[in-house]
Formats: sequence, C-alpha cells, structure tokens
Amino acid sequence: DEIPDVYIVERLFSSSLVVVVSHAKPQQMNVYHFKKGTEICNYSYSSNILSIRLNRQRLVVCLEESIYIHNIKDMKLLKTILDTPPNTTGLCALSINHANSYLAYPGSATSGEIALYDGNTLKTACAIPAHDGPLAALAFNSTGSKLASASEKGTVIRVFSIPGGQKLYEFRRGMKRYVNISSLVFSMDSQFLCASSNTETVHIFKLEHLTDSRPEEPPTWSGYMGKMFQAATNYLPAQVSGMMSQDRAFATVRLNISGQRNICALATIQKLPRLLVTTSDGHLYIYNLDPQDGGECVLIKNHSLLGSGKMEENKENDLQPPVPQSYAATVARQSTVPSTSTMPGYSEDGGALRGEVIPEHEFATGPVCLDDENEFPPVSI
Repeated sequence: DEIPDVYIVERLFSSSLVVVVSHAKPQQMNVYHFKKGTEICNYSYSSNILSIRLNRQRLVVCLEESIYIHNIKDMKLLKTILDTPPNTTGLCALSINHANSYLAYPGSATSGEIALYDGNTLKTACAIPAHDGPLAALAFNSTGSKLASASEKGTVIRVFSIPGGQKLYEFRRGMKRYVNISSLVFSMDSQFLCASSNTETVHIFKLEHLTDSRPEEPPTWSGYMGKMFQAATNYLPAQVSGMMSQDRAFATVRLNISGQRNICALATIQKLPRLLVTTSDGHLYIYNLDPQDGGECVLIKNHSLLGSGKMEENKENDLQPPVPQSYAATVARQSTVPSTSTMPGYSEDGGALRGEVIPEHEFATGPVCLDDENEFPPVSI
C-alpha cells in the first residue's frame, strides 16, 4: 500500500521474497520480504525495467536493450547482456527449474529468432529460428527441457527442445485473423500447452505425436477425402504441407469477453486438471479440463478479485441446471479440502510430476532456504 503505481510484482514461488517495480521509480528494482514488511535491497538501472524473472538460482532484469543476471543468493550482478535487439515489451522467459536456468529472449527485432542463454554457465547456448515474424510470447516447461513460442501474428505456436533447439511440435491457433498472444503456459507435467490472446477463445494443445497405428476406420466419403488430402501433402512444398498437417486445439474455452488481456494457468487442484483464467477486469475463472477427450471446458467457478478485496464466488454457477453424466459432471463439485500441512506444488526432484503431495518443508530444499523464519538472502549492501 505504501508503493504507488506498481506495475511489476514477481514472487519467488511460495516464499516471502517479492520483487516490485513502480511507475514512480521505473528504473529501480525493490526486493522485499513481504511477511516481515522489510526491504532487502534495491538496484537501479540505466533505463526503465520492462520485466523481471526469477528462480531459486537467478534473478533476471530485462530492459529494452540489455539484460542483467543476478545471483539470487546474494543479489550480486553476475552478467550484463548488452546491445540486445530492441525489446519494447520486455519479452523473456526463465526456466523455473534452477538446475536448467535457461533464459530465452528475442534474438532479432524483425524476425522470430530466439536467443537461448545458459544462466548457470553464463554462456550463449544457441539461436533458434522459430518464426518468420517478431516474437510475441515465450514459455518454458517446468523442467526447462521445452520452450514454446508464438509470433506477433499469433497463428502458429511451436515447441522446441532445450538446449538443442529442435522443433518438437507445431500447433495452429487459427488462420482467419492475427491475434496478440497474451499468455503461453505449460501444465506442470508438460502434457498440455495453453495459449490465450485478445480474442474470446483460449486454446489448449496436447503434446503428443499422432501415429498411424489407429484402427482402420470404416470406409466413408469423409474418410476417403481425408486420405486423399493427406496424400496430396506429400507433393506440396514443405511449408504448405506443414501448415496442413498441424495439430489443432485439444480443448478450448470461450470467454464471455473479447479484447481484454488475460493470463492463464494449467493446474492440478484436488487431483483434477483445471484451467484458470484471470482477466484484466479483475475476474478469475476456473474451468474443468477433460484430459482424455478434451473439447469445450466447463466453467465451474467465477471469482471477483476487485472491489471488497476478497475472493467472492459467483453464486450463479451453483444455480446452473444439472449437467448430463460426463467427465465435467463428475468433477464439477468440490471434494474435501486438502490438509493445510501438505500442498501439491513444484519440486526440482519431480515429486509433483509423479502426482505426489509434497510436504511444505520440502519446499525449503535446494540452494535457497524458503523458510520464513530464516528467509534468505543474507544480503549486505
């Protein structure tokens, strides 16, 4: 409340370390321990701060034409990447897995080249020619082994292996209109990739390679035409045939708004996959995601984040008519609330990826202690 006009807030996982930048001092980064209400340190830079990314090993500050990499244990500046291509939106991504502290940022202002930098060894890893047009979105998966990207056109989303940069998947969001991709995020198990834009549709793609081992379909006119179409792609230029064979969305959501910026997350809540969408008008929507059949996701909760300051559940959702027995119907109602002593979450050892519930004290393991009583960093500036 004491800092007006805040436009960047980044928190280190579930710890009390929070980084804040305000319009009053857009060139200064303030690092706080929010539970103690104390400032740990602050740094000033040569121009406005556009974005900040952090994991348990590194803190990255992105300016329009330079990037600063700090050691998060003591906040010392380790590396300055100067003369980066103009990056007016501060687009960059940092792997949350500190064992693979890869940093991705635009390698060109005119094409969709991705510069991949190793934040641990402080060396350039590779350059990935991802798109023809300038980049608009970048996102790592939880282990830092995959990187998703989208260009300013927003029609095609690609996934690359890290650190090699080989293309693994290509998804087509749409062909009719260009859109601004505002959110690109993997699920924690890397099975799904979600993309949202300034349109009313949110797309969820499934990361699986389709094979021809499916059972033979009965002969139909549509099936015959499908085979003819598939065969025709073998005789077309690679660029055209690739466009035809791209996978479309596995699941979708149609929001009741359009033209607003929104941010999405794929989460497992009470052992069930959920899609969370928060919009710039202050609402949080929670949807079911059917991991087997996909399709249209069903809205189950709607919270207002503004006004009273409390999360108010939209009671209208409880008044909806019964849904026929389906996946959505069986998981729409909440089960018992999990114990507060345990919580599912991120773990470098992959515990969350195996579906286990991780005790809170295990979040303190790693190079940084996240225990609030002995909170890092031991900084003397």
